[in-house]
Amino acid sequence: MQSLANKHIIITGASQGIGRNIAANFLKNRANIYLISRNKSKLLKLKKDLELINSSNKIINCFSADVTNQSEIIDVFKTIETIDILINNAGITKDNLIVRLSKDDWDSVIDTNLNGTYNCCKIAAKYMIKQRSGKIINISSIVAQIGNKGQSNYAASKAGILGLTKSLAQELASRNITVNAINPGYIDTKMTQELSEQNKDDFLSKIPLSKFGDVQDVSNLVCFLASDKSNYITGQSINVDGGLVMQ
Repeated sequence: MQSLANKHIIITGASQGIGRNIAANFLKNRANIYLISRNKSKLLKLKKDLELINSSNKIINCFSADVTNQSEIIDVFKTIETIDILINNAGITKDNLIVRLSKDDWDSVIDTNLNGTYNCCKIAAKYMIKQRSGKIINISSIVAQIGNKGQSNYAASKAGILGLTKSLAQELASRNITVNAINPGYIDTKMTQELSEQNKDDFLSKIPLSKFGDVQDVSNLVCFLASDKSNYITGQSINVDGGLVMQ
């Protein structure tokens, strides 16, 4: 998309899965990308892979930082300076039934998924307000809408992101900043590949399109929401789930 050329785009949780594909998609659209993850070795491997497709010689910068640490995020964003688009993709799971779910596992998921998104939104918003433009895209989940056994912590964190998205969309609209959320369903990642055949069949039976999504399905929507083609869209929560959840 032409409107993404030369934009400065921050992607958290960029070292693997959906985040990795989002990074590649933006690079192919000639954007400058800034990748944040706690896993430095995976980030460096990703940078090496991305340089092979970087035909336009765009910026690829990697930062090893923890989104739960606001001071680290402040330092990273200060280094970048210009922030046109923020993709909040960093997230973890620590699944268990509520009676077995430890306080530490509850806190760590909420801290990374929800508080980490808050930290990045808060710091990025200051730059975007000053330049009177920007786009924030938060990666939530369909689990935020329908729940899932053994994922009360994850569902709560992702539902919080939806509320945060709608509130920020109202706060920032007057400064020409849009804020939207994407809710992936069952996407073909390492997690779904490790499911038993029985579990795969059970999940597929609930999806009207009868197939898992691809990471490209998510990153295509991210790029659209980041582009000028989405300038009149804000405060929305969009599912990428093959029709699993219909509202």
